[in-house]
Amino acid sequence: MSRADLSRQMREDWNQRAREDAHYYVAFGRRGQDQEEFFATANDLAHGLRAELRRLPPAAPGSRRALEIGCGPGRLMRPLSACFGEIHGVDVSDEMIARARENLRAIPHAHVHHNDGATLAAFASASFDFVYSYAVFQHIPSREVVFEYLRESHRVLKPGGILRCQINGLPETARRYDTWSGARISAGDIAAFARQSDFQLLALEGAATQYMWATLRKQPAGWARSLAAGPGGWQVRIRRITNAHSSEPAAPNRGRFASIALWLEGVPEDCDLNHLKVRIGGAEGFGFYLGPAEADGLRQMNAALPPGLATGLQPVWLEWLAQPAAPASWLRVIPPGPAVPRVVSVSDGIDLLSGTRIVTGSVKVTLEEAAAPSSFQASVDGIPAEGFDIFETDPLPPRHEINFQLPQGLAPGLKRLEMRLGKRGFAPVAIEVAAPGGPGR
Repeated sequence: MSRADLSRQMREDWNQRAREDAHYYVAFGRRGQDQEEFFATANDLAHGLRAELRRLPPAAPGSRRALEIGCGPGRLMRPLSACFGEIHGVDVSDEMIARARENLRAIPHAHVHHNDGATLAAFASASFDFVYSYAVFQHIPSREVVFEYLRESHRVLKPGGILRCQINGLPETARRYDTWSGARISAGDIAAFARQSDFQLLALEGAATQYMWATLRKQPAGWARSLAAGPGGWQVRIRRITNAHSSEPAAPNRGRFASIALWLEGVPEDCDLNHLKVRIGGAEGFGFYLGPAEADGLRQMNAALPPGLATGLQPVWLEWLAQPAAPASWLRVIPPGPAVPRVVSVSDGIDLLSGTRIVTGSVKVTLEEAAAPSSFQASVDGIPAEGFDIFETDPLPPRHEINFQLPQGLAPGLKRLEMRLGKRGFAPVAIEVAAPGGPGR
């Protein structure tokens, strides 16, 4: 498909979704959400994006400019507008842009623009402090278009500016993708792109999941090549090591808690996850987060433990540009606790905000630490459910989503959902089956 044909297809598909139910297709929460509920779904996302602003150099109030790629009806632009003197959004759907203009009409420094779904041609180079995107790249069926957006983000950012974006990092499972289930891009692909594009890689969280987040800082042309001269005598010191999920000075050698937080001093400004490596027991860990400086000057680096690590005391040291950058420290590696399969949540399979009120005839169960999710069974008031669809959303802890249909012929009202995983039974969950065509459909 040509670039022009792809742009036309994305515009048509997202215009149709906007006309059908813009709030649902943007927030994935519930069909027919009102304005208050829809904008409330942005709270946690906006909080996470605001946290990345700590990485920017100091600036006068109101002097920063931001750009959202795929702004939809303005769900994130509205709360984030308070952080910037000027905020812009682009979207391939002119229907979404019309809704955004209406939703943002009371914010004079918020501006939205219809674009071609691949470029940022309307904006000058080096004109933004912060570029961000959420739940957009995961719907683009072309890897080339996603990387074009990343290159364009580098172009429009000021030196030192930050890109924070979410990408579908799930493994490839199909030969072709569409404008809903878009192309998938691995953590390794993003790291390689950063190396080649003079982007400083600061975070790569949620690798191998649909919601992989990357944080990158724009560096001047030739920055990556200039690092080849070596660390120049820099020495980073590891002040302390804890589990990344707690303050405990230990980590299991596998499973959901097999990652560590290193608190570092003397970190060069040029350090990033492509050039600062952590070695644990002689093997390289996967660094996925390098934080900004705290008040005491320390910076946090998070890393997943390498597979196959033996238990006991293991040396931990850093390499900066392939040279030792710190004296070795020590980590207590412990055996993991037993896997305990558990049901994390039960909701309607489509209208997620409906919770246990089932309005579409389908149920979604989120299951963690299930070694054999295919052995999952469910019944409603003793009647077996059917049509199980099992999808791994995160290889750690691991987490699976299991979708299935309610048994045929169920009358509306409160029901008892019983679930099993092989011989293991879970506590029953009360669900409410809504009448067909009732509120919430």
